[in-house]
Amino acid sequence: MDHSDSAHQRRGALLAAFACTLVGASFTANSVLSDFPHAGGQAIRYALASLMLFPLVGRPGLAPLRTLGWRGWGWLAGLAGVGMVGFNLAVLAAERTSEPAVPGVFVGCAPVVIAVIVPALDGRRPARAVLCGALLVAAGAFTVQGWGRADLPGIAWSVAALGGEVVFALAALPVLRTVGPVLLSAAASAVAAVEALVLAVLMDGRGWLRMPDAGEGAALLWQTLVVTVIGFVCWYRGMQRIGPERATLFSGLIPVAAAITAPAVGAGGYGPAQAAGSLLVGTGVAVGSGAFGQRLRGRRRERVVASGAPGVAADARAPAPARRGTARGAGGAAAGPEPGPPGSPAKAPPAGRAPRAARSAPGDGAPSGAGPREG
Repeated sequence: MDHSDSAHQRRGALLAAFACTLVGASFTANSVLSDFPHAGGQAIRYALASLMLFPLVGRPGLAPLRTLGWRGWGWLAGLAGVGMVGFNLAVLAAERTSEPAVPGVFVGCAPVVIAVIVPALDGRRPARAVLCGALLVAAGAFTVQGWGRADLPGIAWSVAALGGEVVFALAALPVLRTVGPVLLSAAASAVAAVEALVLAVLMDGRGWLRMPDAGEGAALLWQTLVVTVIGFVCWYRGMQRIGPERATLFSGLIPVAAAITAPAVGAGGYGPAQAAGSLLVGTGVAVGSGAFGQRLRGRRRERVVASGAPGVAADARAPAPARRGTARGAGGAAAGPEPGPPGSPAKAPPAGRAPRAARSAPGDGAPSGAGPREG
């Protein structure tokens, strides 16, 4: 992995971590909206978010939506209905009969599910590091939140919330490749607003919406601007860079951020259990994202360079294209004298053939080719 690719991966990890931290901090805002019409509130939230996001795309940027076809719009409808509106309704329903920690624990298992499903869809085995990291993240989420009081309906709705979290990651993949993070967030928010409006009218009738008070208005504005507009775009940009398996690992930061911010509004405390769980989540993210492996490989490379072995230090510091160019000349012929057996003098090139100069690879001394495409 070269430096540009490493920086690309690091930016993706930071974006995913930032998005999940915003979502976790928004849990305190959700408690303010417990008495507000939920489906109607979601309809307003997503409608306002789409109105903010579409101008960022611009009219020329809307062209990819015409190429989605019925299948692409089906993925968008599933993403909005199950991963956005359905997820929020499932969490609310679970919290009516169980403590909030119960759906939080189930949603904390999303990294494990993603780590198994995504490789299976690609016809490969789960990466051992990602799976181990996902298990650590799930254990950390459980430690941070605890279990709490639960009943059968609460557990069933919590499982539904877990399904919504998984769909939120997986259903975006086919569309993300075509439309990009910003347009995806704008289109999904618009579809979610329509779906939430239909549910609101069916569930609450004429009372599907009312004027929010100051606290409810601030909470809706936070969900709209911070969580949806900023958080969604950062999440999908991060997932575009590092993939859903590693991006979902950072969802373990959601309960950690919620536990850290809860004391600010008197909704909980941050004690030894939360600190231990946060440490588990951080370890799981580091293991699953490959941070430990990259550090070990970097140290091993430094030891090889510092060992001073003949021909190793200089070769390790040289770019890969340069090593290939200096090892062989044009046509694959040896560029210099041919080595003989150990202790014997080097053989000269065949008579009548002058030694060919080593052909420099294109871009020697500078990064060759373009780096990873930005989202």
